[in-house]
Parts: sequence; C-alpha cells; structure tokens
Amino acid sequence: MTFRFTTAGESHGRGLVAILEGIPAGLPVPTERINAELKRRMGGYGRGARMKIEADQIEWLAGVRAGETLGSPIAMLVWNRDWEHWRDVMAPEADAPGTERRRQVTRPRPGHADLAGSLKYDREDARDILERASARETVARVACGAVCKLLLEQFGIEVGSHVVELGGVGARHAVPLPSPVNEAADASPVRCLDRDAEREMIARIDAAKAAGDTLGGVVEVVALGAPVGLGSHVSWDRKLDGRLAQALMSIPAVKAVELGLGFEAARRKGSEVHDEILPGLARATNRAGGTEGGMTTGEPLVLRVAMKPISTLMAPLKTVDLKTGAPAQAQSERSDVTAVPAMGVIAEAMVALVLAQAMLEKFGGDALSEMKRNVAGYMAQVRARTPKGAAS
Repeated sequence: MTFRFTTAGESHGRGLVAILEGIPAGLPVPTERINAELKRRMGGYGRGARMKIEADQIEWLAGVRAGETLGSPIAMLVWNRDWEHWRDVMAPEADAPGTERRRQVTRPRPGHADLAGSLKYDREDARDILERASARETVARVACGAVCKLLLEQFGIEVGSHVVELGGVGARHAVPLPSPVNEAADASPVRCLDRDAEREMIARIDAAKAAGDTLGGVVEVVALGAPVGLGSHVSWDRKLDGRLAQALMSIPAVKAVELGLGFEAARRKGSEVHDEILPGLARATNRAGGTEGGMTTGEPLVLRVAMKPISTLMAPLKTVDLKTGAPAQAQSERSDVTAVPAMGVIAEAMVALVLAQAMLEKFGGDALSEMKRNVAGYMAQVRARTPKGAAS
C-alpha cells in the first residue's frame, strides 16, 4: 500500500492544506481528536501573539464520510484567520504597474531560510521564502499525524512527548514515565514533568523575552506498544531509525536527534551499551531506544530532539540588505521566545507518520479490519517463536 503525505500553504496565506494517502478504510476519525492535537501545538509558555489570533481547526475536504475513512486520499484544510490582515501582502494576483508590495523582506535573518532561499530561487523579496519556511506549515503535519495516531491507537501504540531541557535548564528524568505521558506533560505550561525545572525554565523565558532573545531546548518523544519488526535491515532507506531521524530533522529549527543513549553510547564500553536478552525474549534494558539493525525491538521507542533558538530576534543580529548591499539589522517578524513545547507535539506527529507507514508496509490492508487480522496473525507467529518454558 502506498503511504504518503504532503502539505501546501504559506504562513500568512489563506490557509494550509494537508493530504494524507494510504490510511485504510473504516478508521474512525473524530474531528475533535484532530482539533485537539492542533490546539496542543498552539500551546506552551513563550509563544507569541500569533497563537492568540489563530484558532486552528480542520475542515474535511475529502477521504472521510460518516466519521470514517474511505481508503481514498484524505484532504484537510486549516484556514489562517490572520489572512485578513495580510491579504494585500500575500495576494496571488500580480501587482498593478508602478506599485510595490508592502512588508517586503530584504534584510535576511541569520539562522533562517531567508538568504539561502532567496539566492536559490532568485527572489528579491525574502518573503517568498520565509512564508513557506515558517513553522506555521507544521499545522498541516500535525493534522496528518493526528490521523496516524488514531490508526496506531487501534493497535495499542501510544505516542507522547515531554520537554527535558529548555534554555539550558535540564529536567530530572521521571522513572517510570507517567502514563499517558501527554496528560501529565500538557498540564505543565512548558510541557515538563519536573516542576522545579519548570519554574526555572519559565524564569529563563521571561529573561530572554526582556532581552529580545530566544531559547531552544530538547524534547523526548516516546512511542509505547510498537511491535517487534517494523522497518528493515535490508536497505539503507528502509531502516526505521534512519527514517525517524530524517522525519524529525525536517522540523524547522531542529538540529539534532538521538535514539536511546545516542551520543552517550559512543562514550561507553559495549557491555554498558547493549541490551541483554532475557527468557521470553524481553530486554533487560532499553539503552538502544527501541531499535536494533533498523528494526523495532518491541521495547519503547525513545528519541530526543534538539531545537535551536528561533531565528527571529527582537534585538536583531547583523545582516546585509539584499537591495543595497549595505550592512543592516536583520528583519524582525512577530515571533515566539521559544517554541520547544510546541515542537514536541510536532515531533509526535512526525513519529506517528513514520510508524503508521511502517505498520502499513508490514501488515497492509485496504480496510482496518483486514489490517487487524494481519497484525493478529503476525503477533501469534511471534508468540509461537518464544522458547517453550520461558516466561511470556
């Protein structure tokens, strides 16, 4: 079965479109569940004024009838309420002779796509680049990921996240993680499970805002319940850990991804890294973070995603004006102090998209009922391979 998704739209355009293909027929998709994920993406202490303007909700355009998927491509639309204030700036029609668009961007921001994109696409106004490069595009990704979460739930797979570092403040690791993790994380304004760290993170955000600066951080994404054997060892582009890393690195401002011990594994001896296999084929530890050889092990998937500080600063950095070539201060656009808590929600969506694709590759099925039979048969086969007399 072909599985793919794509998005279209600009940050201040009329809206964002999400198209998701490959979801089997018969999956219940309550609209309120999709909208709840979009609302989670808009939250988090340190967000800017844009989040007070928008109230993201989807409109189904195709692929859903009577509350269930049809097996055909799913199309969703999220309108940009701020479009009314940007209509003349973003209008697709050509300008009248002798007129010039307002709010042009000719002073590219260090750290953003402005300069490289303007040179690559030969644009004089960097707004032609930044409107699509904006993280506003991830609204459509979260909508697609929300549908995938609903599919994964049918097989007992839960995807959640929590902030483990923000503005240089690290959180104590909760052992065990609360379940469901999102219920506990979303109760925090910075989506952190450590209340002492939460208070210090908020203080750092306030200080950065007063200084016209921005902050980055690290989110941990956890997927529970994924069966053993998703992904494959046979080709580079089928390895699940590589696909997860690529998906997460595609999120704007994400600069690093770790799986399991990550970089720490390179500093330890092998006896302190690898996960011993116990009777019943369980693992004594999960230092690998849920994959071996490009395949899931049946243990929780644990990934950490690092986001750099947002590129738009209220105290702008030095740049060059593209029209005059003269030194200048970088453009200031309305922005957040930090979007790390929201990035966690986007990261969940990307992990859900990759896992849904891997599930469909492994088990197929044009209908949800068919896919469930295929999963049940495979899990029976796995159970049959457990050595006799071993704990189940």
